Amino acid sequence: IGVQTFEEMINGEYVYVDKTDLVYNLAREHICFLSRPRRFGKSLLVSTLDAYFSGKKELFKGLKIEELENDWLEYPVFRIDFARGDYNKPEELNKILEEHLYEWEKKYGKDENYTTLSGRFMYLLKTANEKTKYKAVVLIDEYDKPMLDVLGTELEEKNRNILKGFYGAFKSADAHLRFVFLTGVTKFSQVSVFSGFNQPDDISMDEQFDAICGITEKELKYYFAQSIEEMSAKLKCSSEELKEKLKKNYDGYHFSEAMLDIYNPFSILNAFKKKKIEDYWYESGTPTYLEKLMEGHQI
Repeated sequence: IGVQTFEEMINGEYVYVDKTDLVYNLAREHICFLSRPRRFGKSLLVSTLDAYFSGKKELFKGLKIEELENDWLEYPVFRIDFARGDYNKPEELNKILEEHLYEWEKKYGKDENYTTLSGRFMYLLKTANEKTKYKAVVLIDEYDKPMLDVLGTELEEKNRNILKGFYGAFKSADAHLRFVFLTGVTKFSQVSVFSGFNQPDDISMDEQFDAICGITEKELKYYFAQSIEEMSAKLKCSSEELKEKLKKNYDGYHFSEAMLDIYNPFSILNAFKKKKIEDYWYESGTPTYLEKLMEGHQI
């Protein structure tokens, strides 16, 4: 619980649910967007893509992708995690983008002719491609947090415009991009935020990627057999009875028309750790965006 770094997951004494075959398929795309609920494994997925595109072959030893990938090329990776910011502060978004640009400019160089966030980012993508001979990879986690945090305030429009300008770099630098991947909780602002470049392919409900985050029933039984036995012993019930309880409480997600049952990973891991059936996901933090959305509606 709380381990969101692929390298730490692999090198530590953790159970890793192998999704790397899906990661390999995802990496064949160009510009795409994935929406999933919070605490559903999006950050770990982004970290896995980072390790893959960075050519860290040793981390994937024994995983499904090892039989699929032969080249293990090292691409220039530009990764942004918006989850760490407090966007109720007026200059927080600009500050975070400036910090990222500063670090990348130390690595790939800076041209004083480019002064805007978008211009500097576009130059970096182009220069990284030219210097490494490989096209750039851009990974953006929680793209919508700078707007969700300030929903309904004057900062919402300001942050939206900042992001719209920043993402505009993708249109100018398209020839230098190998892969762009964005995650978020919502897609309500896609049109306005991404209007500066071609719309990302929304794979949120694609059957091909419905299990890329979360845990399937097959994975639950295979990877967590020991945890199931330990928890059923603690609760004094059979393993089959426990599986039914877990299914009833945590298997409420479907991300394609195939209706594949997906378990909430945060709830499952907490249940195994504490050996109790409780509402772990909701108790981990109030979904304020959902509450605001429901205000004024009779549900």
